[in-house]
Amino acid sequence: MKNLTAALIATLFAGAAFAQAPAATSTTTTAPATTSTTTTTTAPATRAEIKADKTEAKADKKVEKTEAKAEQKVEKAEAKADKKVDKAEAKAEKKTDKAEMKADTKK
Repeated sequence: MKNLTAALIATLFAGAAFAQAPAATSTTTTAPATTSTTTTTTAPATRAEIKADKTEAKADKKVEKTEAKAEQKVEKAEAKADKKVDKAEAKAEKKTDKAEMKADTKK
């Protein structure tokens, strides 16, 4: 019977020592000048939550980086298209000038 009682008491103490803390605790203290202060503390985030937050932050950075690259590609393509249009216009102008010169020399 002594061994059974000792085992029961040891189990209770071990259970209390290794029990998980509650997720959030709140304490209320009263100061002597009738001022009450309420303090709410939360338990630190679990490793899984921290890892999830880091992963989400990395994903957000990656999305921003990809969007920036896409924007740069669009701007580059627009600049290239503008350059091509300008080149075509210059070529067409040169051709018309040449045709006008030919027409003037034939007169």
